[in-house]
Amino acid sequence: MTPPTHRASITLPDESTARRVVDALSELYFEDQAAFAAFERPDGRWDVTVHFAEAPDQALLRELVGQVVSRQDVASTLVFDTIEAKDWVKASLEDLVPVAAGRFIVHGQHDRHRIPPNKLGIEIEAALAFGTGHHGTTRGCLLLLDHVLKAYQPRRMLDLGTGTGVLGIAAAKAQHRKVLASDIDPPSVRVAEENARLNGAGHLVDVIRATGFAAPRFAEDGPFDLVLANILANPLRQLAGPMARHLASSAQVILSGLLTHQAPAVIAAYRARGLVPLRHLKIEGWSSLLLRSVR
Repeated sequence: MTPPTHRASITLPDESTARRVVDALSELYFEDQAAFAAFERPDGRWDVTVHFAEAPDQALLRELVGQVVSRQDVASTLVFDTIEAKDWVKASLEDLVPVAAGRFIVHGQHDRHRIPPNKLGIEIEAALAFGTGHHGTTRGCLLLLDHVLKAYQPRRMLDLGTGTGVLGIAAAKAQHRKVLASDIDPPSVRVAEENARLNGAGHLVDVIRATGFAAPRFAEDGPFDLVLANILANPLRQLAGPMARHLASSAQVILSGLLTHQAPAVIAAYRARGLVPLRHLKIEGWSSLLLRSVR
């Protein structure tokens, strides 16, 4: 059982405001005093939630948020509550039922026995990295990957922004080939490496820490026949040029992490670099795209 925790929540107008608030609060509290989470809503606004080990100074928090957003009326919407003691590990395992996506089934350790022999099981536990398979973007990517591999046999594969490593592991297990996986976040790199070993793919999935395509390994291991990138819309648009330069002829690219209304702008950015859209999946308000290089 975990002890009761204290929580503060607020909805902010956009990503930049959410980031400023999280940055300001991060400077006020040490890592063992508070944990932060920020998520984009389908309407484009952002929810920021902070969990505290001890009851926070509510007046101080409202004042700080008001200074960051320059609007006290927004700061006044900050909501405080207390979360009762609960066995969160047990509760999360009960909620995380296996998720099927084509030939792939993403599951936790407690569901190993439920994976049919004709499916590829990918064991991923909830961790400090994005991607347990339950989010619409991860499922969309896995469905597109299953579709691609029915008619295409990529030799050089990249999982950009790997998170828990679920996409890279899926590609490696399906193809029995090496996959280069990268993430900007050191904890994600560790989690992805551990998950690859857990799934018997540690020898196939090579995880590196890298920002964008800056690391030398991308040039060494490329050009890539298949790229999977489940990130966010703005980074995906910014990476269109560098990604196109690391693609083999007729390469296929699976993109996700974008809300449905953001898809046209992402598609336009990649069209300008010689990639055409082939499929567009929409799941729970999120889009996953399959594109092919025509250069």
